[in-house]
Amino acid sequence: MSGDVKARRAYRAPRREEGAARTRAAVLASARRLFVDKGFRRTTVADIAAGAGVAVDTVYATVGRKPVLLREVVETALSGTDEVVPGPERDYVARLRAAGHAADMLAIYAGAVGAIHPRLGPVFLALRDAAVQDPACAALWAEIAQRRAANMRLLALDLRATGELRTDLDDDAVADIIWSTNAVEYWLLLVQERGWTTERFVAHLTDLWCRMLLADPGTDRRES
Repeated sequence: MSGDVKARRAYRAPRREEGAARTRAAVLASARRLFVDKGFRRTTVADIAAGAGVAVDTVYATVGRKPVLLREVVETALSGTDEVVPGPERDYVARLRAAGHAADMLAIYAGAVGAIHPRLGPVFLALRDAAVQDPACAALWAEIAQRRAANMRLLALDLRATGELRTDLDDDAVADIIWSTNAVEYWLLLVQERGWTTERFVAHLTDLWCRMLLADPGTDRRES
């Protein structure tokens, strides 16, 4: 094979990958919009294809059937990217673990929650409604809840390692307190229902967690 042919193929591969990534992003954007606006049951794969400007077969080949589409929409909303990023690999987790002090860690996580929920909230409601009647969506709903609880247990361990948590709360209690108050439902109540700004919500979470979880929330340990 000549060097010119190899060079052409090497050049074409990135272009194909970029095109596939754009198609996938368009399909997921269309699915998100329709799931939020029409609901899971009333949205068809043909609707999603039309919204993305592609053929129905392209939707199946690029992402998959409707339950898979909803899963990808939820997962990318959590990740904040066009690709799924597992919780422990998201950028804020690295910053959190490098912070060193519990109050700083909680502030970083509260900021992450404040960034995630505006994009996750509408999708979360679509998933909640779909879970009532669709078994695959119900399984996804349960899986995300369980995964979130497990991740909060890991956060509790990281916080415990600072030596700054209340000793009368075990790690399960710490994880459950954060798990319940970082929920989309809590954000929806305060931001969507009561009109709080994201900034106020993030400040509230930080203050709430520090007051409830830290042994001495009034001490500024960042100067120690």
